[in-house]
Amino acid sequence: MLVLGLESSCDETAAALVDGRTVVAEAVRSQLDLHRVYGGVVPEIASRAHLEAVDSMVGEVLAGAGVGLGDVGGLAVTQGPGLVGALLVAMGFAKGLSVARGIPMAGVNHVQAHALAPFMVRAGEEAAGGLPGFPLVALVVSGGHTSLFLVESPLRFRTLGRTLDDAAGEAFDKSAKLMGLGYPGGRVIEEMAREGDPRAFPMPRPLWRKGLDFSFSGLKTQVQNVYRERDMDREPADSQALRDLAASFQEAVVDVLIHKLEVAAVMHGVRGVVLAGGVAANGPLRARAAERFGHLALGLPRKAWCADNAAMIGYLGSLQLGSGQNVLGLGAEAKPRWPVPEF
Repeated sequence: MLVLGLESSCDETAAALVDGRTVVAEAVRSQLDLHRVYGGVVPEIASRAHLEAVDSMVGEVLAGAGVGLGDVGGLAVTQGPGLVGALLVAMGFAKGLSVARGIPMAGVNHVQAHALAPFMVRAGEEAAGGLPGFPLVALVVSGGHTSLFLVESPLRFRTLGRTLDDAAGEAFDKSAKLMGLGYPGGRVIEEMAREGDPRAFPMPRPLWRKGLDFSFSGLKTQVQNVYRERDMDREPADSQALRDLAASFQEAVVDVLIHKLEVAAVMHGVRGVVLAGGVAANGPLRARAAERFGHLALGLPRKAWCADNAAMIGYLGSLQLGSGQNVLGLGAEAKPRWPVPEF
């Protein structure tokens, strides 16, 4: 069944057509240039940009696949978590299509969808070899979320740990801002860290031996302290000191993420792990995962599917529609703080 997926949870407007786990066509419009000047996502600007883009995104994927709305058998839309005004745009559009065309609609949890992104394939391509089977442990790391799950099946998740304060991606953004490096923080810190010494400055590894939850606010505070104590505001933007600080921060984040994922995998005796979400596009993190989990099946999404996208929404939505799980009516509401459901 051809499913149209829609995503507008934060600052990407996206649409995709999927057939099972095969991505037939997709389109994403980033709002990065709109928000960069403010140093972060402005909810009102994001919502207006979604309104302007969603119709054209749907038209683009239909044209790309050479199909019409009459060929679409199901709808999948991000119901949460995310910015409430942004979520309402895609949900409202999906509701209109559902009523006008009589198409069933599934409400998808954005974080849960990230965890399944490694299993998607593009039309005409073979599935990657060595993908993990179920059960597996999944770590979803993004600007808003850092969560560990035991995934018993694509539709059965159990939360093992979550961030208690800043998410990892948020810590990247805030640390970059404290260092005067701009937005988005993940990209610029990774670039700066390439020529930095990760052992130059001592950084904490929060909650290292304390369960499976995460905390990154103390790490961000240490970045701020080093920056101020060394008067780095007087350094040029490409100074070695800033490169070293970026590398030291990044190394600490990677250490914590990989350590917690490894502990969870051992605790639950799984043979495979997944690393997904926007931060999973980070090169050193991907390299460390490949090195540390060589004895296990490792699922890593394509870098393009680490970021927010509608293909993963369509894929999970197609599974939900097939099982009758969270099929929405017109009264359905957005869920900006929606934990991954444990059905």
